[in-house]
Amino acid sequence: MAKQRSKKQKTKTRSRTKKTSQTSEQLTSLVLTLLNANVTKAFTPRQMLRQFSLSDRASKAALPEVLQALESGGKIRELQHGKYQSTKKPEYILGQVDYVNPRFAFIISDELEEDIKVDSDSLMNAWDGDTVKVLSYGPGYSSEHGADRRPEGEVVEVVKRGRDEFVGRVEMSARYGFVIPDYRKLHEDIYVRLDDLNGASHGDKVIVKVTEWPKDDRNAVGKIINVLGKAGEHQAEMHSIMAEFGLPFDFPDHVEQEAEKMKAGITKKEIAKRRDFRNITTFTIDPEDAKDFDDALSIQKLDNGLWEIGVHIADVTHYLQLNTALEEEAERRATSVYLVDRVIPMLPEKLSNELCSLRPEEEKLTFSAVFEMDDEGQVKKEWFGRTVIYSDRRFTYEEAQERLETQKGDFAEEVIQLNTLAKKIRDERFAKGAINFETTEVRFKLDEKGRPIEVVPKVRKDAHKLIEEFMLLANKKVAEFAFNYKGRKEKNTFVYRVHDYPDAEKVRDFAEFAQRFGYKIQTSDKDIPFSMNKLMAAVEGKPEQDILQSIAIRTMAKAKYTTEASGHFGLAFKHYSHFTSPIRRYPDVMTHRLLAHYLNGGNSPEAESYEKLCEHSSEMEKRAADAERASVKYKQVEYMAQREQHTFAGIVSGVTEWGVYVEMVDSKCEGMVRMADMKDDYYEFDAKNFRIIGKRRKRIIALGDKVNVKVTNTDLDRRTIDLEFVR
Repeated sequence: MAKQRSKKQKTKTRSRTKKTSQTSEQLTSLVLTLLNANVTKAFTPRQMLRQFSLSDRASKAALPEVLQALESGGKIRELQHGKYQSTKKPEYILGQVDYVNPRFAFIISDELEEDIKVDSDSLMNAWDGDTVKVLSYGPGYSSEHGADRRPEGEVVEVVKRGRDEFVGRVEMSARYGFVIPDYRKLHEDIYVRLDDLNGASHGDKVIVKVTEWPKDDRNAVGKIINVLGKAGEHQAEMHSIMAEFGLPFDFPDHVEQEAEKMKAGITKKEIAKRRDFRNITTFTIDPEDAKDFDDALSIQKLDNGLWEIGVHIADVTHYLQLNTALEEEAERRATSVYLVDRVIPMLPEKLSNELCSLRPEEEKLTFSAVFEMDDEGQVKKEWFGRTVIYSDRRFTYEEAQERLETQKGDFAEEVIQLNTLAKKIRDERFAKGAINFETTEVRFKLDEKGRPIEVVPKVRKDAHKLIEEFMLLANKKVAEFAFNYKGRKEKNTFVYRVHDYPDAEKVRDFAEFAQRFGYKIQTSDKDIPFSMNKLMAAVEGKPEQDILQSIAIRTMAKAKYTTEASGHFGLAFKHYSHFTSPIRRYPDVMTHRLLAHYLNGGNSPEAESYEKLCEHSSEMEKRAADAERASVKYKQVEYMAQREQHTFAGIVSGVTEWGVYVEMVDSKCEGMVRMADMKDDYYEFDAKNFRIIGKRRKRIIALGDKVNVKVTNTDLDRRTIDLEFVR
């Protein structure tokens, strides 16, 4: 539990090393650094000298004169009892708590260039995600080094709690219970009275709602509102992850009922309104386990010698009408979520897997981008509009790849031609500066009880890239059409997918890191894409490939949705949208509606409501990605729990002041070697060079190093894997 910090603890600690006498100028700097780093505190001259670890006569004699000069200059003031305090006004910042470990948190704020570090006993019982008012001291003070780089502070008020419901495991005693939270950034248990257990027993996974927040040394108090099952059981753990990230378990009854009332048939009247592609060769290519088929491709050779390629997308907005329960639920969810064993869909199954899904040998309503292109993949003509299709074949990626490799089988000629065009489009995209990141991913094969039994690598082949290129083309061309609608006489409201240039400092840091492996990165904005692609080609198949690709991706900015057409750096597109997955992404639904509006000659609507929905969609996308990672991480820990005391080859994937992260080569599972467990030496953290250094033996362990590790412990509740280095 968090305890009130003593005044002695709150003042920055001094070194026991005695220093030689200081000049007046040096003393002036020391005094200002100390007092400005502790603006709410006051110090006597004697206390200052102790902080500076100075005891020589010269320093004692010089200090009163230094203090008088600083007071005359208005930098400090003298209080009662001969104490001095900085005249600098306390700086209060509003920010959000990122509680990285039990010892300290960072306060993140748009007002700050750098996060404020706050020790755990200066948090006023704030929890991760809370909005707080923090007193910033400025750069932290160290008697060894004066001003440290990172600003420090203390929380003076918890303005708003981030959440009040948490997932965890119940532990019981005779008179009360505790919930131990799963969330790794929550570092204390929640007390539960026996009357508030709601039927939960020892070892259950539950959702607990906080009813009394922690105060002084007392735990938070809560009541259990949902019992998910026994800890360690597959369903209970997946439901725990869903609850942790606020994901829905089911659709509300009234939403399901609204979906079930929808009719499956397509009327002749509806077909008459649309361009008819039913007699043109059309097929889908999707993962083997897919049920919601968003997109299909059609292909035919025209009399003018050009290829007509149709990118046909499920016409979700034909069924999903505004001001309905279905629409409100889709807007709220904003995205489908793909956990390790299940899909949490944006739309009910009646729509996602039946009415909208482009299933084979069924007539379906679509919204299409149709291109006439030459043999070089150059688009000569484009058309957008509502269509009706008949899918002749449902290919898995493996089946389509087989057509490409053997050149045999049904529709082999069409698949091969599409791939030929896709490669031309892809080559041109990279020539214009698109970045080619090819990350190595794995998935877990689960047994009938949901336990991971095998690691299966995800391999991206030409069949995947074929679909990707035509989806990118459709998304780009739709965005260009909307941007240039009506000759750009006014700003046309539209939903764009944007990706900013990477932060220059991050790029420089990455370039320094890559140089350790002998690779040179050009860091100017115009050179970054080509330099990155050159690097990705150079590292292919080498031991450092995964770590360099991973850090390169982390160096990039995050893509988001917005109504501002600021371009997509990673794809090298001036205008880009998401149009091709309306079954699983709400921004695509907005894109369909706006595109239809413009195709009907409509004027640009107000952007404000769309911008809010873009922000919501970006937030939900991040939440979905975090939940997906959490489900994979759980299965990684579960997989490694069966392999404790086994040794694995790994790559150092992260270095922090509290430990070294290692990713195991074969399984891609990541664990940590804690600094406290490294008994062979005392290691110091070298943040600038992404490494730790042994103080006595000078052993260096750095990001990207190849190492061998043994799995010593696994914690399924916290989803952590403990490792130790093996020589």
